Amino acid sequence: MSGSPHRFALLQRLLHWLMAACIIAMLFIGVGMVSTVTPKYLPLILIHKTLGVTLLALVLLRLVLRLYYGAPPLPADLPTEIKLGAKLSHQALYGLMFAMPVLGIGMLWAADYPIVLYGGVRIPPLLPQSDSMHTLLWNAHFYLGFAFFAVVVLHVAAALFHALIRRDGVFRTIALLPFRDDAKSNE
Repeated sequence: MSGSPHRFALLQRLLHWLMAACIIAMLFIGVGMVSTVTPKYLPLILIHKTLGVTLLALVLLRLVLRLYYGAPPLPADLPTEIKLGAKLSHQALYGLMFAMPVLGIGMLWAADYPIVLYGGVRIPPLLPQSDSMHTLLWNAHFYLGFAFFAVVVLHVAAALFHALIRRDGVFRTIALLPFRDDAKSNE
């Protein structure tokens, strides 16, 4: 038996799908926030901040789990270019999952806005108030949001490519429910 897992650990798969749902929600909430001046703005901000901090904690947990459990190998017959694309896109996903909440938190600190989450939890500021820093962080958070959306779309397209076209088992490694041939291979 090889040292490489054939599937991600159950906890890794659960976190993947939980974070996927939260990230999609965050992208839509972010769009809603910047496109409204109605009373819905403040509740959207509260949800966005709370979910962002939660996602930051979850991505750190995912990185620890990834180091501990590893990842299943990609199919041997997968072209080198696709393997490189998978590696780079996953690095971009993890980088953006970490950077977006850090930029958001820093942006709020630089604007001297209190970070109050659901339940009244406060995050004390670690940056001084600075209009120029706030603008820089706001722009980075805003424009990287578009890059994040693009990488998420690319990730979904790649997952569908593996699941529906190549049918090479890559999607099965992260799926929550077992596939019919998974049940047979465990017998």
